[in-house]
Amino acid sequence: MSVTKLKTNIGHWQERVDLAATFRWTERLNMHEAVANHFSLAVNDDGTQFLMNANQMHFSRITASNLLLLDANDPTTLSGPDAPDPTAWGLHGSIHRACPHARCVMHVHSIHATVLASLADSTLPPIDQNTATFFGRYVVDDNYGGLAFEEEGTRCAAMLANPKIKVMIMGNHGVLVIGRDPAEAFNRLYYFERAAETYIRALQTGRPLRVLSDEIAEKTAQEIEDYPGQAEAHLREIKAILDAEGSTYAS
Repeated sequence: MSVTKLKTNIGHWQERVDLAATFRWTERLNMHEAVANHFSLAVNDDGTQFLMNANQMHFSRITASNLLLLDANDPTTLSGPDAPDPTAWGLHGSIHRACPHARCVMHVHSIHATVLASLADSTLPPIDQNTATFFGRYVVDDNYGGLAFEEEGTRCAAMLANPKIKVMIMGNHGVLVIGRDPAEAFNRLYYFERAAETYIRALQTGRPLRVLSDEIAEKTAQEIEDYPGQAEAHLREIKAILDAEGSTYAS
C-alpha cells in the first residue's frame, strides 16, 4: 500500500510517523533492549486512547502503520488477536488511564540510566547542564516489585500525578520519561541518558563532585524548559536523516 493510501486509511498518521522515528533512533543509539521496552502516545483528549509498539517487535522494524491503537479503558485488550505485551499494557495503560498530562510515555532499560537506577542512592545531583535539566523534575521509585503488570503499573502511575515530574528513575529497573509529544519525550530521554552517563563517569573518577547550588540548578532547569524549539528541531533532524537514508519508518 502506498504511503498516500496509508495516510488516508490509518488515523493519527503524523503522530504515528513521529513516534516511529523515535523508535528507530533509540535503536540506533543502542538505548533499546532486544524486543522489550515500549513507547506510547495518547491521541485523544483525555489520553486514554494511545499508540504503542506491537508485542515483541524490534525497534528497528517499527513503522507508522504497525503501531497498535489501544484503549486504556478496554478490559478485553489482552484477549485480542493483536494484544500488546502484558507488562507494557500494565505500565503504559495505567499511566494513560490516570495521568492525562502524560501524553507520550517512553520506557527503556538504557545502560547508564539503568546503572543509576541500580545504585543504593539513585538521585541525580546537578553537576553539569544536562544533570541540572532534571533538577526537581524526577522521582525515584524505590519499590520495584517485579514485572510491570497492572498492580505495578498502577503504583507507578500514582508517582507521576504531579505534572512537574517528567522522569521516573525506576529503581532496579530502568527509566521512564513523559512529554507532551514524541519530540519532547524523546529529547528528554536522550538528555537523561547523557546526564546519567556524565554522573556515572564522574563517580568513576573517585574525585569530589562539583555540585551546583539548588538555586542555579533550578534556574538552569527552567531556562532549558523555556528554551524554544529544541525538541522539535531534534526530531526534525532525526527524520531528515532517516528520510535521506531511505528508512521505512514512515510507511
